[in-house]
Amino acid sequence: MNNERIYQVLRGPVFSEKAQVLGDTAGVQVFKVDLNATKLEIKKAVEQLFGVQVVKVNTTITKGKTKRFGKTLGRRSDVKKAYVTLKAGQDVEMADLGDTTADATSNAAE
Repeated sequence: MNNERIYQVLRGPVFSEKAQVLGDTAGVQVFKVDLNATKLEIKKAVEQLFGVQVVKVNTTITKGKTKRFGKTLGRRSDVKKAYVTLKAGQDVEMADLGDTTADATSNAAE
């Protein structure tokens, strides 16, 4: 799988309470993925991008809601999420932006 397809398959991580609890207790990482991505593509993309071993991949497709914007009706996009179970003892390293914002505010206060 080439690098272009890896970045098409994996759209980004999901940051929610449920995803955090799953990551801490069961070693499961949650990603937003392309609607056309297969479980095998997701597995290969995570293994190549993060250098970890994937045990299994579960996927869900959440249908977009119909919302009203004044008089017009609109519809949110469908979202596919992948619950990726990693081999015991492995973890995916995400960029931690919380530290950089704290440093920026402390520098601005000085």
